[in-house]
Amino acid sequence: MRFLVTALTLALSAPAMAGGPNGGQVVMAEDHPVELVVTDTGLTFFVSEEGGQPIATAGLSGKAYIQAGGKTETVALKGAAPNRFVGDLKTPLPPGAKIVLSAKVHGHGLQARFER
Repeated sequence: MRFLVTALTLALSAPAMAGGPNGGQVVMAEDHPVELVVTDTGLTFFVSEEGGQPIATAGLSGKAYIQAGGKTETVALKGAAPNRFVGDLKTPLPPGAKIVLSAKVHGHGLQARFER
């Protein structure tokens, strides 16, 4: 019983994440799979339709909000072909950082939440 309570608590407290085709974390946002790939110098978000087809993001923009160490940083994101939003980091993200993608994609808002 103790195991079940602990497992349920962990499942409810963390966003559902899986490994994506680009090696990043994947969450569902507005029925769209969104994958986040983090490097020491940047963020890349891959956005797809429900069925997995890429959503065209070239020419679009968005923002990533990063909370880490008691501070919040905003990173400007640029749309890039075929289905990416990319942005530069000033410093590498520490473990436990929370990242929120906020973008408008073809007429509707899209928000995705990740934790490093």
